[in-house]
Amino acid sequence: MVVGELTQERDVMVIGGGPGGYHAAIRAAQLGRQVTIIEKNKLGGVCLNEGCIPSKVHTAAAQVFQRMKPFQQLGLDTSGVTFDLPRLQEHKQKVVEQLFQGVVALCKANKIEIIEGEASFISASKIGVENGHQYDTFTYNDVIIATGCSKKPIAEINPQALTPTSIWNLEELPSELILYGNDDFTLEAATTFNSLGSRVTLILPPGQHEFTFDPSINKELQRQLKKQKIKLYKTEITPKFRFEENQWEVVFENDKNESVILESSHLYCAEERYPVTESLGIQRAGIHISDEGFIKINEACRTNNTSIYAIGDITEGPALAVKAIKQGKVAAENMAGYQSECDFTFLPRIIQTIPPIAAVGMTETNAVENGFEVKIGESTLQTNGYASILGQKEGFSKTVTDTKTDLVLGIHMMGAQAVEMISTGTLALEMVARQEDMLFPSYPHPSVNESMWESVEDLDGKAIHKAPRATKQKVTSS
Repeated sequence: MVVGELTQERDVMVIGGGPGGYHAAIRAAQLGRQVTIIEKNKLGGVCLNEGCIPSKVHTAAAQVFQRMKPFQQLGLDTSGVTFDLPRLQEHKQKVVEQLFQGVVALCKANKIEIIEGEASFISASKIGVENGHQYDTFTYNDVIIATGCSKKPIAEINPQALTPTSIWNLEELPSELILYGNDDFTLEAATTFNSLGSRVTLILPPGQHEFTFDPSINKELQRQLKKQKIKLYKTEITPKFRFEENQWEVVFENDKNESVILESSHLYCAEERYPVTESLGIQRAGIHISDEGFIKINEACRTNNTSIYAIGDITEGPALAVKAIKQGKVAAENMAGYQSECDFTFLPRIIQTIPPIAAVGMTETNAVENGFEVKIGESTLQTNGYASILGQKEGFSKTVTDTKTDLVLGIHMMGAQAVEMISTGTLALEMVARQEDMLFPSYPHPSVNESMWESVEDLDGKAIHKAPRATKQKVTSS
């Protein structure tokens, strides 16, 4: 190790160049700060290089492949379409590289310095950066910690098992694939590989027999898995996983107390995240952490040290890129003297399954548990004109409101263009929309957007494309 002769001075240092980190760096530069990013791997982090973007290349391919039959109804001959996984991998690498180079170019345009290496706090005002045999020390005015978190399988399992990142690197399509888990990544992988031609089995871990969406989406998701012929098992205790001669054997007892033995060439296991702060030297900086090890921050993303901020997966809350990006901008704005804060009450959740799922706000169950007198409205895509044109009629829109105030509490969608439409729902909830606010605007026709409109109309039984609700009539003698 070669130690730098002098401690160098920097203005703003960002530890980690993932989505949160590079957004924070660029926003700080826009506001006049001199910024340095310290990144030990590649700019863009796991999201760009291994997770969000690579996985969505595959889910997009699967969704398009699934729509081949409806394309024939539009006069397009798709009878000879086949799927080529190696070619998709080439496209994925091209997309990732283009986006990576875009981030590099943006950092250069904003005069952001990039230092390769692993950073750790020496004290509350000094950072050391190690890169091979080189070790440099820096002082700073402000620092943003954006190091993400580490992950581990939810079960003790052979390292040959596929992970939420390695599964997207396969060069050959598995003929059979067993997935163990119940999170969003697992569901995306299940419907994606099933659509592309694998025989998929989904095993739900103990205590995770129910999906974590609104009850209406949970029910429809169960139906979709069955329709797509994805086998679903629920386990009472953690299965036993054996890997011998390139073959997996999974042994478990299902929810009916029946012994089940499954075999497959490929096995995927979901992961859980955990913070790693020891190597970062958090203790030497005197930064407060939660009992679970996450860095504690306030609404401004500031730690207990006024010159140290933290964003993204290293902080408490959901591990979502959208959260890290928002926090990064907020941290940078506060460092520049602006008053900015985060509020993730209405954090949109999207899952690129087949069909896609998108939601924001309270589920019907959450609303009831929080003491609201709930009123719901639903609109199926079966009666939506544009969904019929596209041949994508699976799914629905659902609106949850408070009966007493007509306040919109939650919006839940499953089906074509749900991911794009959920931004409207997020904006509505942020602006404290009521039922009348959702009804007053004109929605484009024909469009899938109209399903949201009709779900709001259905709150009072006024949806046009829905049969009247049955009412009991009292029969009287004349």
